[in-house]
Amino acid sequence: MTLAVPDPTLHRAYKPGAMALLVAGAAIVGALGFEHIGGILPCPLCLEQRYAYYAGLPLLFAALVLLSAGQRRWAALLFAAVALGFLANAGLGVYHAGAEWHFWPGPLTCSGAQPLSTSVGGLLDALPSTNVIRCDEAAWRFAGISLAGWNVVVSLLVLALSLRAAAESLRSR
Repeated sequence: MTLAVPDPTLHRAYKPGAMALLVAGAAIVGALGFEHIGGILPCPLCLEQRYAYYAGLPLLFAALVLLSAGQRRWAALLFAAVALGFLANAGLGVYHAGAEWHFWPGPLTCSGAQPLSTSVGGLLDALPSTNVIRCDEAAWRFAGISLAGWNVVVSLLVLALSLRAAAESLRSR
């Protein structure tokens, strides 16, 4: 007697869910590559934008596993949660890109303003440890778009793929 195991990739939600996982994974690997290989240090807003990827990747993987196990509603719930996370991340990316273009001020933690010591010795001691990465200056641009702007593009793509996967999860095969 042979046991017929259905192919999980046949479900219509699997492809957009797997694409969302692939795109999000490539984006965070790229960001880490720019940092550790390219030497482009992230500002505090850049680091905050990575949270969606760090949370979204395991959730997307879990959603695909649930989809493969026939738990379509739970998979849809996880896909929808990822979509919401990347919607918020796209908003944060727009805010960051707008600060880089000086449409509005960025957060004070990114402007380089830090409390200064009142003594000369304190100033000299603080110099080697002071490393300000500004949020209102783009460290690198490609096609006129900064890394924060590209994060918006990628976040919207992962958002769309996750929403599609959520919707397809609730439909029958």
